[in-house]
Amino acid sequence: MVMVKSRQVRHQLFLPKEVSERLEALARGPGASKSKLLAAAVGAWLDRRGTDELELRFARRLDRLSGQLARIERDSHVQVESLALFIRYMLAINAPLAEEDEAGRAIGRDRFAAFIERVGRQVESGRRSFEIGGRP
Repeated sequence: MVMVKSRQVRHQLFLPKEVSERLEALARGPGASKSKLLAAAVGAWLDRRGTDELELRFARRLDRLSGQLARIERDSHVQVESLALFIRYMLAINAPLAEEDEAGRAIGRDRFAAFIERVGRQVESGRRSFEIGGRP
């Protein structure tokens, strides 16, 4: 006969009388034992504690990321609103070109191409044209 070593470790512990009585009552149920109940309770407690430690560990980082995202959202709103107001202003003060003004349209296309090229260079280089509140 071959004996297999158990993967369980015996512990001796002391419980308050009230807790011991509740454990005894639960262990009387079908398929229950004190060992199974205590193993499940200790396992659940350790799992919760580990979760709490992880939460505490990452909470500061998550708070910082939330703040950064809020600032990005605010800044993008300011940028979009500024662009919209600028476009509305430019459309209001500049008269449209006449249909037959091909020279004016050619100049407009050239200026727009130069503008797009400049924006591309700025974005690629990572430089900012201006800063808001001391931050780029």
